[in-house]
Amino acid sequence: MEFIDLPPMLRATGTVRLPGSKSISNRVLLLAALAEGDTLVEDLLDSDDTRVMRNAIVALGVQVEEEGGALRVSGCGGRFSTLRADLFVGNSGLSIRTLVPAIVASLSGCDDAAAEVRLSGVPRMHERPIGDLVDGLTQLGARVEWLGEPGYPPLALKPATLGAERVSVRGNVSSQFLTGLLQAAPLVARDKPLVIEVEGELISRPYVEITLNLMERFGVRVEREGWSRFTVPASQRYTSPGRIAVEGDASTASYFLAAGALGGGPVRVVGAGRRSIQGDVKFADALAVMGAEISWGDDWIEARAPASGKLKAFDLDLNHIPDAAMTLSVAALFADGPSTLRNIGSWRVKETDRIAAMAAELRKLGATVDEFPESLRVTPPAALRPAVIDTYDDHRVAMCFSLVTLGGPYVRINDPKCVNKTFPEYFQTFAGITRPVPVLAIDGPSASGKGTVAARVAAALGFDHLDSGALYRIVALAALDKGVALDDEATVAALASALPARFEGDRVLLDGRDVTDAIRSEACSVGASRVAVLPAVREALFWRQRAYRRGPGLVGEGRDMGSVIFPDAPVKIFLTASAEARADRRYKQLIGKGMPANMDDLLRDLRERDERDSRRAVAPLRKEDDAVLLDTSDMTVDQAVDFVMAEAAALR
Repeated sequence: MEFIDLPPMLRATGTVRLPGSKSISNRVLLLAALAEGDTLVEDLLDSDDTRVMRNAIVALGVQVEEEGGALRVSGCGGRFSTLRADLFVGNSGLSIRTLVPAIVASLSGCDDAAAEVRLSGVPRMHERPIGDLVDGLTQLGARVEWLGEPGYPPLALKPATLGAERVSVRGNVSSQFLTGLLQAAPLVARDKPLVIEVEGELISRPYVEITLNLMERFGVRVEREGWSRFTVPASQRYTSPGRIAVEGDASTASYFLAAGALGGGPVRVVGAGRRSIQGDVKFADALAVMGAEISWGDDWIEARAPASGKLKAFDLDLNHIPDAAMTLSVAALFADGPSTLRNIGSWRVKETDRIAAMAAELRKLGATVDEFPESLRVTPPAALRPAVIDTYDDHRVAMCFSLVTLGGPYVRINDPKCVNKTFPEYFQTFAGITRPVPVLAIDGPSASGKGTVAARVAAALGFDHLDSGALYRIVALAALDKGVALDDEATVAALASALPARFEGDRVLLDGRDVTDAIRSEACSVGASRVAVLPAVREALFWRQRAYRRGPGLVGEGRDMGSVIFPDAPVKIFLTASAEARADRRYKQLIGKGMPANMDDLLRDLRERDERDSRRAVAPLRKEDDAVLLDTSDMTVDQAVDFVMAEAAALR
């Protein structure tokens, strides 16, 4: 499976120009297709979901042409011309729930008795309910055939004359059912008004506001009584406004506004502000409840962390911003206590069961999560853990969990391309406003002096120091101390994953105990070789080494720091020396400690180890293309440190 590794971030600041709103883009595409005349659509979102809608209207006979950076849609005047089609809607709920009523209206009075439009999608789409919408359409006289499980796609639409003047639809599953009926209503109410009644509570009302606003832009007026009854007067037609611009996506804005609140800020989003027609701009109000500092402009919003530095826990009804509410569930990890997200039952029927998915992934980070049918309670951990996040083919899961990096841990996002559904450039844009914890990676062969240089450079920079080679020795020592068999892979890996080791200058500490000399014993050397071949131990130490990357920065030294552990390190040094120079240094070191040494033996051992290290199957020792070569054969330690400090100047 593809993945992207996101490092810990020091802060977030900057400005983001939002991509076009998906909710507005797909509504505008369909309304322009149904209108009389040509519509030039500007700032249209280019994503999987909008391509689904664009491909569908083209398949139904609508002419679409690129015009500069805009899209010209030649409307069909209220009736699609091609009514024999198979449409694939991917996992775009808005597309299928608005296309179906519009196609049903086009099929009404169709002269082609063999006309049929089939709609299908990805497997998850075939689990997302559409039965309530179809029930409403059958009240009007529609002919719909289920091609799989009744109530769910795929389905086939066939010609039938629509004649009813009143239709009812449930409002507590998805507001998109009402949006679909509203947008098709003028095509049905040709001679008499059409009344749409909502059964029960209408969820996600701001999205219906978007629908009504855009219908009016295309010349159709809707009368409503609260949120329970909508009347579309007779004899109205969609007419092109000529030109329409899609405003920035307010749901997408939530990730960047949250980044500002979680990562210091300020972060400003441009393209949606106080004049937006999207309800998700109210996400900023929820951040304000948490204590974030929020500023507004007509087409921008800006967020920064509270002056106190700590966000407050919340208990909020989020029915009005269900998509943006997902971002709040991650923000809850940064709060000063348990937070509760209420009235989010619609999450259950989205791209995935979002309540279950968010609960599962939040727990991986160490949070305590209580899951209820229509709500979620998130209690943050004392410290966030690194985690591998599964995304369930849900773009919003992937984008939400990138924010966790502002709390310190590494995060691996599986299937990152799922963001293509709404924002293909998300991770590049996120990288543009965040600053990763800097890493100076020093790799090189044994006895090259990298440990001494790394320790001194770390002290000079005020960064943490990681001696990766010592970690395997520490694991062996910890196992021996606890009486754990060195071939007990699961237990040794568990020790490795929680290893309480740190490095202070030339000293190595294990749970506060100085083990500098102990890990150099023959038993630890042999033990290190044995545990290093265990895959689970290597995996545990992979993440354990990454956990040393925390502010203000890290100097990591070993054999695969720049190639495997920290491939994104902005400064990489390959520190080496001739085998003769290294043997001479090791000889003097041993003699200085009163230990026996033989120059020929040391030289032979180093050459043999260099050969093994360069040929090993996993992470062979080599200079990376982006690493700076430093040969210290004829250098003093001070000269080597000065060289590295000059290369690391940009990290300060």
